[in-house]
Amino acid sequence: MNWFSEHLPILPVLLPALTAVVLLLIGDHGGDAHGSHGHRKLLWARRIALTSVILGLVIAARLAIEAGQGDLKAYEVGDWPAPFGIMVLIDRLGAMMLLLTSCVALPVLWYATGGWDAHGRYFHAIFQFQLMGLNGAFVTGDLFNLFVFFEVLLIASYVLMVHGQGKERFRVGVHYVVLNLAASSLFLIGVALIYAKTGTLNLADLALRVPKVTTPESVVLQAAALVLLVVFGFKAALMPLAMWLPATYSAASPPVAALFAIMTKVGVYAIVRVHGVVFGAGAGDAALTVEPVLLPLALLTSAVGVCGALASRTLPRLVAWLTVASVGTVLAGIGLFSAEAWSAALYYMLNSTLVIAGLFLLAELVGAQRGDASTQLVPASPVAQPALLGLMLLLAAASTAGLPPLPGFIGKLMILEAASSHAWHTAVWSVVLVVGFLTLVGLARAGSILFWHVRDDLPACGTSGASPKLVAATFLLLAASVALSVLAAPIQRYTEATAMQLSDRSAYARAALRDVGGEQADTTRPYRVRKEAPR
Repeated sequence: MNWFSEHLPILPVLLPALTAVVLLLIGDHGGDAHGSHGHRKLLWARRIALTSVILGLVIAARLAIEAGQGDLKAYEVGDWPAPFGIMVLIDRLGAMMLLLTSCVALPVLWYATGGWDAHGRYFHAIFQFQLMGLNGAFVTGDLFNLFVFFEVLLIASYVLMVHGQGKERFRVGVHYVVLNLAASSLFLIGVALIYAKTGTLNLADLALRVPKVTTPESVVLQAAALVLLVVFGFKAALMPLAMWLPATYSAASPPVAALFAIMTKVGVYAIVRVHGVVFGAGAGDAALTVEPVLLPLALLTSAVGVCGALASRTLPRLVAWLTVASVGTVLAGIGLFSAEAWSAALYYMLNSTLVIAGLFLLAELVGAQRGDASTQLVPASPVAQPALLGLMLLLAAASTAGLPPLPGFIGKLMILEAASSHAWHTAVWSVVLVVGFLTLVGLARAGSILFWHVRDDLPACGTSGASPKLVAATFLLLAASVALSVLAAPIQRYTEATAMQLSDRSAYARAALRDVGGEQADTTRPYRVRKEAPR
């Protein structure tokens, strides 16, 4: 048990990586599952993949509990000391993102085992590589390794994007790959500029060294910060870099699009970690470099996202645009650059991720019962389960729009309260409230067409897509959103502590670095430091 606890921080990366290798070795031939041999392989692939994701959820929950107690756990891979070696660092933010990833991945994978995993080869192996990249990005303590894990999750997402094939998936998949390759090139340029002026890429070490870089050298760091904002803004779907997302997410298979709901949050996470901490308040001449542009762009993102949702002609595209709008709301909270606003943004991000993932799955359940009209927002045959699916859409719409007492309302209220004393408070209040109202209008319009404006001259199309497994997986994601409301007080305390912890540079230095170079550590903070390393 001691050994397990010692190596626990690296397991969220190793577990999906090893699972993917095992799946490749046994042959996860989903596309060849018609024969008895291929069917047996697919069954084993499903069992192994689901078991791995369940174990990952348990590990993430354990890390979140320990992080909630104030622990900062640093794990030095190969026992090479930071800032020279590869380091994994588990804090409240990283542990929370690991848990969120697992909470999305488990129901999505369960949904995929209902048949989507058989539409292409090696679905489960690629799914695990995707989780490896996501988890690695959330726990790495090094800026270059953040780039490495970005590439791992992106390469896996390229394959998942075209899973099930189809002309439209390949078309938007090409755009998706080309744009991400360009963003990756910019990432390396930003990293090179930072290393040229600081001599390190360890995030904890950067938090100490960046404040010491003064003008004119700090101009290079400011340029690097802006370059990285372009990169992370593209990943997060920040306007004007978000136009790729609606076509990509709406073309992907439903379980893939649902998993992709967490991918935009990798960009949000990177903005918090790099621009909020390394280049945040107290970073010397390079402090808050992106503050003048982040909040306006976030509000623009939210406004454009909801306008796109109103103009959408299919349910998946509407949900994809709502993904953009929700990212804008989250980044608006981040752009306020206060602990209170960050806490609100993190709470809202948890809810929006779960609801958006659930909506992508729900879109297919509804479309499967509407005949040739599928997910198009036009009158068609009545669905076979109007009460069940209608209530699920109503729940998702209420939470997304921010109606009380659901967590969408709580998160938006927290953001509005945090913005009250900010110079941009009028803009923030106006955009958040109007976007919430228009979101409700858009989803109400969609629900009205799908469940009320039906063609009586057409027969019901049966219960296709009404499998209890598919419905239960979708309901789990929406129920998790309700749980955020029931557990609002402890979760809010956790996000508040997370926001406060991110501002404590000395605590990160004590956890990550053996020698903080003479920095005076602030011992008044109630954070215990535990260093984990292989022995």
